Parts: sequence; structure tokens; C-alpha cells
Amino acid sequence: MKKRSIGVTAMTLLLSFSMVLSACGGNGNSGNKANGNNNAAGVGSEESASGDSSGEKVSLSFWTMFDGGDGANMQSLVDEFNKTHSDIQVKNTKLAWGEYYTKLITAVGNGNGPDIGISHSSRLPDLINQGVVTDLDTVATDAGVDWNTFNQNLLDATVVDGKHYAVPIDTHPFIMYYNVKLLKEAGLLGDDGKPVMEQSADGFLNFLKTLKEKLPAKVTPFALANANDDPYRLWWALYSQLGGNDLISDDLTTADIDMEKGIQAADYIQKLFTEGYIKKNDPDFYKNFQSGTAAIMMTGVWATGTWESTKDFEFGAMPIPKIYDQEATWGDSHTIILPTPKKEDSAKRKAAITFANWVADNGQIWAKAGHIPSKPSVLEKQEFKDMPYRSDYASVASTVKFNKPSVKTAQIRDNVSFKFLNEVWANKMTPAEAMDKMQKDVQKTLDE
Repeated sequence: MKKRSIGVTAMTLLLSFSMVLSACGGNGNSGNKANGNNNAAGVGSEESASGDSSGEKVSLSFWTMFDGGDGANMQSLVDEFNKTHSDIQVKNTKLAWGEYYTKLITAVGNGNGPDIGISHSSRLPDLINQGVVTDLDTVATDAGVDWNTFNQNLLDATVVDGKHYAVPIDTHPFIMYYNVKLLKEAGLLGDDGKPVMEQSADGFLNFLKTLKEKLPAKVTPFALANANDDPYRLWWALYSQLGGNDLISDDLTTADIDMEKGIQAADYIQKLFTEGYIKKNDPDFYKNFQSGTAAIMMTGVWATGTWESTKDFEFGAMPIPKIYDQEATWGDSHTIILPTPKKEDSAKRKAAITFANWVADNGQIWAKAGHIPSKPSVLEKQEFKDMPYRSDYASVASTVKFNKPSVKTAQIRDNVSFKFLNEVWANKMTPAEAMDKMQKDVQKTLDE
């Protein structure tokens, strides 16, 4: 990937990152990416805990974008790390979500960036292209980080041109939630507390049809936003289950939509709308599900904490159904990055990646918000197993289908895919017309 200078204009920065709010779902009303040992080699030992062989304390600045439950959990991780690593101290600075990426790029360009930062895996190509982040292979080797301890699917999403650019700490994929009481009333809850559903295209439709027939008319069988993020995530999931290509070619220069599979996935979802399984003009599909008037819903795992805090709400969580040939879903990941420094400091870099790897090793704390930890070893910890729901969808980490590392991904999604797929959901455009227009506009975006 060819890198550009960090010295971009403020307008370019805003255009590049204005869509970041959708990456983790944001507000629910908005309508909205290998098994190994328990710890990376040397992490937690006296040697790797120290960022400097001289024994001097290494102080690290850490910029994050998290608030709410995510913010509290990340602060807990920082506090525990500082408590157990006397030679490394991390200071967590929380920036406003919508301003994070622009401030990070500007600060690094001015030589005032933090020692450690956060990036979604989907944003890494932009940061790499603008020279904001550095590759980690040399420092990872020096610190004894074992890349084999990470889920390979999540790790691959942080590798560009054969180099590791980030330490993944989670994935937050698109999954399915269900109302236990309503499924029981409809006779669709098994003795194991799981939905009774055949995993196929017809099976899921029959499941929804039964919900519609057996439950009161006021109950929505399937709560889903009518536009933008979540229906797009469902389309991407089904398109990927069919084995569809990424929307662009391997060399990142040509539109490469698998038209037949794109049409098939869009046609299936369009029928969910037109046949009344999804409520039209739903002003708040989160509230619809949370209030007990929707049988199932699909969104990101970040909703788990919301449902858990809802009084007297009995729900379940699971991967989205396998509608087509292979298990696949939409997802993104939070990763820890080492921004490009004004002056190289090997002790700080080693301490920083030690912290990043330690956070991944202790993903059971981060999983409290619903995220799936990036290290398979964390899934075996009793603390993780004791948390309800998470183990029910943890396997999804290996079936998330990430986009190719293009700087145009966000533009293609928000300005092209959303635009035409929204017309399909509103029954104003056929799936075939939408795919044809998407193919042409993806190419235009790549040519700009």
C-alpha cells in the first residue's frame, strides 16, 4: 500500500473519517471485522513487564474513544495493568468518539501523538496510508509477542502487505438476539433454551412465518432498522454466506461485486420487508425489541450489555442463522496501535506492545461489554465462561468476513451500498438494478 504524507487538510480528514460512528453501531436508533497458548511468550514475566532494562519507569500516553461501559472496562484494564507492572505506567485519555480519528491524525502529524492508540481494523488502511501508524513486527519480536495466540481471522484483518499493524483485542460482530418469552409462546423454544429453527433460507422464513402466525399482531417477528447499517450488515452477511467476493478486486482498483450472489442476498432481505416480517417505518428497532414487542432482532454484540441492564428482560443471543452455504457475518474489531512517534523510543515501543498484548490476554474484562476476545485462550477462562451469553456467540470470531484493506471501504459502504440497498428495502428498486448501480458507483469511487 502506497503511503501518503500525514499533512492532509482538515477537510480531507473529516471526509475520511466522518462515517466512523457507524463502525461500532453507536446509538441503537441510528438505523443504523488459531488457537494458541494462554499468554504470549514472556508477557507477565519480570523481564517483559519492564519497558527498559535499566529499571526506569516507562510512562505511556494512551488515547481511547470509549465511553459508557466500554470506557469503564478499558479503564479497569489500564488500572490493573498499572498495578501489576511497576515499571510501566499507562495514562488513559478519553477523547470524544466523533472527534477521535481526526484528532489522532492531526496530533501525529504535528509530532504530538500518543504512545498508544485505538483503531478499528476497518480504519487501519486509512491510518497506514497517511503514515499515522507503524508496523509492529520488530518490536513484537523484541517483546516476545506470539502472534499465534490470536484468533487467526481477527489477526489477518490487521495485516497489510504482509506486516502486522495492530494488536486486535476483540471482534464486535453482527449477531441475533431473541425474546425467550415470545419464542416460548410461539412454540419455537427448545428444551435447551435455544430457538427451534432449521438453519437454511427456507428454515429461517418458516421460523418467521410461525412467529407472525402464533404471536399477537402487535409483535414484530424480526426487529431490524429500515435503512443503512444493520440491513447492510445482514446483506453483507448473506452475501458472504453465499461465498460472494469482496466488492473490490485483490489489487484494490476494480469493482468486483459477484452480481448473482449480491442479487440473491438482497432479494431475500427485500422479501423480509415486503412480506411483513420486519416492521416498516420502525422509529426505534432497539426499543421495539427491548420493550418486549419484537421476537428477534439482529445487531452488533454491543447490545448485550443493554439487554442485560434491562429489568425483567429475558433474552438469548446466538450467531445469525446459516441461511446459505457457509457460516459468515459482518464484523469489525477494536485494535491497539502504536502511532508514528516524532522521535523513536525503543523502550516506549516495547512497553506499549507489552501493554497491548496484556490487554488481549485479559480479554475477559473487555468482554463485559459484549465483545468477543481476540485470544482463544481467554474463552477458556472461568471468568469468561461465568458471564452469560458471551459463550453462545464466541465462535462467530472465526466467521466474520472482513473487507479488503482499502482506503475506500467506508466511502463505498456509506455512499454507494447504503444508497442503493436502502432503495431495495423500501421496494423502490429491484435487487438487480441495485447491484448494477453499485458496481458502477464502486468503480467511480475507486477511480476518484
